Amino acid sequence: MDGGNQIIAETPAALNVEKRDLAKHPAVQILLPIAFALAVLGLWEFLVDFYQVPKVILPSPLDIYARTVSAWPFLVQHAVPTGTEAAIGFLLATVLGIGLAVLLSYSKWAYAALYPNVIFFQLIPKIALAPLFIVWLGIGSSSRLAFSMFIAFFPVVIATLTGLNSTPPDMLRLCKALTARSWQVFLSVRFPYALPHIFSGLKIAVTFAIIGVIVGEFITAQAGLGYLILFASSQAETALILASIGMLCVVGLVLYGVVAGLEKLILRKYGH
Repeated sequence: MDGGNQIIAETPAALNVEKRDLAKHPAVQILLPIAFALAVLGLWEFLVDFYQVPKVILPSPLDIYARTVSAWPFLVQHAVPTGTEAAIGFLLATVLGIGLAVLLSYSKWAYAALYPNVIFFQLIPKIALAPLFIVWLGIGSSSRLAFSMFIAFFPVVIATLTGLNSTPPDMLRLCKALTARSWQVFLSVRFPYALPHIFSGLKIAVTFAIIGVIVGEFITAQAGLGYLILFASSQAETALILASIGMLCVVGLVLYGVVAGLEKLILRKYGH
């Protein structure tokens, strides 16, 4: 009887473990978000049809899909400059952000002089600075790239600096005992330990880079998804606006997926 009671007592815990394991299954992690999204779209379609909402206010998902299909070549044409400029701005922010974080981590003087100013510039609303980039750099792609880099820069710096400063002190003492040079400690210990933090910052930065490009396209561009959204709004084509936003989500998912894929490859190489 005691054995039976023990089995019965352990059964709920075992079931909870199985449920947690099931939630981590790759198929569940893929299918569950898709099912939820389809449910939301179905509810959206039903409510729009039931209340007969005008298309100019909120078109149904089927109307948006039809407009996306009809304007697909146009959407792809405008997605290319947006995605290209966002990727370049993100790469510039990554290089400069990691470089500055390394400098701040290794130099107390640089940290004391620069870090408060980095925080200060982060507190300034970025949208308010966009016209200044247009004045300084003109209406070409250079102003959009600079603004994209500027808005994506801060997460990379903070995440990298946090990662570099999170190295276990025991590892640093061991390296010192082994008379390792500073660059050896950086490449073999500090940088590998910082990688999870760095990629956390990069995932945030890649979305900020897209936002920076879109803001620039709102102001100056004659091409790109931001320009297309403004054009569609001037024509009261709500379906085209939402189709452009959907294409923007696709661009963002592609760039985010590239960062996530690189994270898995690099962390696997370093044994995380």
